[in-house]
Amino acid sequence: MLIAVFETEQKAYEGLTALKSLHANGDITLYANAVIHKDQNGKILVLNRSDEGPVGTGVGLITGSLLGLLGGPLGLAIGAVTGSMAGLIYDVNVDDVNTRFADDVATALSNGKTAIVCEIDETWAIPVDTKMQALNGVVFRRLRYEVEDEQINREAEAISNEYKQLKEEFIEAREADKAKIKTSIEKLKNKAQVVNNHLKNKMEESKNQFDAKVNAMKDQMKNANEKRKAKLQKRIDALTQEYNARSAKLKQAAKLVGEAFEIGKKEEVPVA
Repeated sequence: MLIAVFETEQKAYEGLTALKSLHANGDITLYANAVIHKDQNGKILVLNRSDEGPVGTGVGLITGSLLGLLGGPLGLAIGAVTGSMAGLIYDVNVDDVNTRFADDVATALSNGKTAIVCEIDETWAIPVDTKMQALNGVVFRRLRYEVEDEQINREAEAISNEYKQLKEEFIEAREADKAKIKTSIEKLKNKAQVVNNHLKNKMEESKNQFDAKVNAMKDQMKNANEKRKAKLQKRIDALTQEYNARSAKLKQAAKLVGEAFEIGKKEEVPVA
């Protein structure tokens, strides 16, 4: 995800034109984009949005969430708990690094300024940075999924460890305490089922977005010369490696949860 903040709407649209030119030349792949403006009263408006297909739809959701989130810390709190967009912003959670990212963008996007919100793929930052800096744009970048994936993996590990601990405690517990431990196990199982379902959705979403991105690059290759085709193929290879690594992490998290609770199988809570 890339956000570029500009002093005026005109500069923002010039920046968007520059990104589309880089896409046409094969220097980047521009999957989706939106132009947002913060008026003099601090209200954020979507001026323009292009978000076709599985990849773009995700950007559209993110843009919708940004309407509240880029209002600063207060907007952050509101955006995190209201509307159908809740939880879809990859960078906004309790992690201070991600909160700092949102705050940095909110600070740059002061009243009267306009920004481009994009999902792109780029081999290196120089082509985009050069174009944006020529228009006095301030650029921010973050990977969309990396923090959420890390959190899901930590959650899966915590569930697995807690379940093992509860089973050990149950075996050694006094009769009077076993009912309480059984209740804790049932609550943890319910939580594990929620995490497991979320992991399945994330893996399906990851696959759909990967396919959409590869197809977008292949479309670029149709009219590209050999040099650009080679650059695009290099990016496809890198994207494939990244997707495989991400899938492995998500599958490992699902395995942890599944092993602890045998999701989808009938498993009795330990009995006295």
